[in-house]
Amino acid sequence: MLTVLLLLWPVAAALLLHFFKGRTARVAAFGAALVEFVLAAYAAFIFNANNSGQFSLNLPWIASAGINFHVGMDGLSLLLVLLTAFLVPIILLAAFRRNFENESVFYALVLFMETGLIGVFTAQDAFLFYFFWEVALIPIYFLAGVWGGANRAKVTFKFFLYTIVGSLFMLAGFVYLYFQTGPAANGLAAHNSDLASFYNLNLPAETQAWLFWLIFAAFAVKMPIFPFHTWQPDTYTEAPAPATMLLSGIMLKMGIYGCMRWLLPVVPLGVDRWQNLVLILAVIGIIYGAIIAIRQQDVKRLIAYSSLSHVGLMIAGVFSLTQMGLQGASIQMLAHGVNVVGMFFIADAIERRTGTRSIADLGGLTRQAPVLTVCFLVLLLGTVALPLTNGFVGEFLLLAGVYQYNAWMGAVAGVTIILGAVYLLRMFQRVMLGPDSSFTATFTDLTGAELALLVPLIVLVFWIGLFPNTFLHLSEGSVLSILNEVVKR
Repeated sequence: MLTVLLLLWPVAAALLLHFFKGRTARVAAFGAALVEFVLAAYAAFIFNANNSGQFSLNLPWIASAGINFHVGMDGLSLLLVLLTAFLVPIILLAAFRRNFENESVFYALVLFMETGLIGVFTAQDAFLFYFFWEVALIPIYFLAGVWGGANRAKVTFKFFLYTIVGSLFMLAGFVYLYFQTGPAANGLAAHNSDLASFYNLNLPAETQAWLFWLIFAAFAVKMPIFPFHTWQPDTYTEAPAPATMLLSGIMLKMGIYGCMRWLLPVVPLGVDRWQNLVLILAVIGIIYGAIIAIRQQDVKRLIAYSSLSHVGLMIAGVFSLTQMGLQGASIQMLAHGVNVVGMFFIADAIERRTGTRSIADLGGLTRQAPVLTVCFLVLLLGTVALPLTNGFVGEFLLLAGVYQYNAWMGAVAGVTIILGAVYLLRMFQRVMLGPDSSFTATFTDLTGAELALLVPLIVLVFWIGLFPNTFLHLSEGSVLSILNEVVKR
């Protein structure tokens, strides 16, 4: 029932928000998000890492078709539910820094999206997973399309088109798998769509080879992996800051999670067939994203390409099919979510004070904003993967996993650390430490509210970096279970 409560509470709160206006809507949305985080934290507190499939509920949904409302959590699901519930209140606080028209609708959409995201991470039925996958898409489409920048209509349509086409391919793959399963447990349907039934299928290698691309298409767009990434930089740039944080901090994790939960164990022979190609695309994305980031003059766009590069490394780790690679991806999803939300908030704070994101127009801001400088530097060093920060643990495990698969790929993927330091430290030097700009004299430091928003993120930068086993212990059982499913078939 706890999983169901995590799913229903944001929806109920979002519906109630329509009775609130202005500042009251803000406070109500934030309060609801805090309650959701408390529920997720309680789930983590009572979670037993030695048992899988906890907090489960399995009820008939479309009984005549063998489709159930089946939700539950293992360690991997719990990590991402915690990430979602932790980041949404922070993203809402970040939204308070700007005034949006129809605020109650804006905040309601964020809460609706939270339900979709948690549904994706907890669904144990293929069609329920697809349902929540689309539920998560609808709010972000309106958040970016209604409250985005000048080019929002064109950019949002491109994002929606990419995502919906990929989703339809995944649906086609699920429908095929559904018709290969046996009777539903209730005896009312000839087939069922339960995740466990998909795991037990024994399809021929050639069938799995083409099924792989049907299912992977949706995940490839959502992460995204090169060359399915072209929607990402424009969408991240044009979307309002809270929507960008949702997209980069949580939503792209849907694709990586989907690969781990719904691709590797379901079509392992297809993964074996295309593993090398996906790894090559991931490594290309790592280098491509980093090189393009070096050339960027827009702070927000630079962070977007940085995200593309880091996601490429996570994809490579997943498809290395090693325990270190999958564990690295699990903890790096947490680290990346924390870091990228903090980085986009810093970029938004600078833009609100100066009216620009152009690196060339900024400089010398640290003279007036020492607190902002320290917070910016901590989050940046976490992104660069400095030892003792959150980014180091995940990137070390990811590179070790890729190196186990192929030493040359591991060496090339390792270049991301060097290139990441180049473009991020250069941006920091120009924006914060460079010659004084026209904004230096009037620039103001972080307010108390802004600092309160960043402190939890900074705490996690060091917590994950210093005590990674807190989180690795949760996902270890799930990772081993996924690898066992892949190996046994």
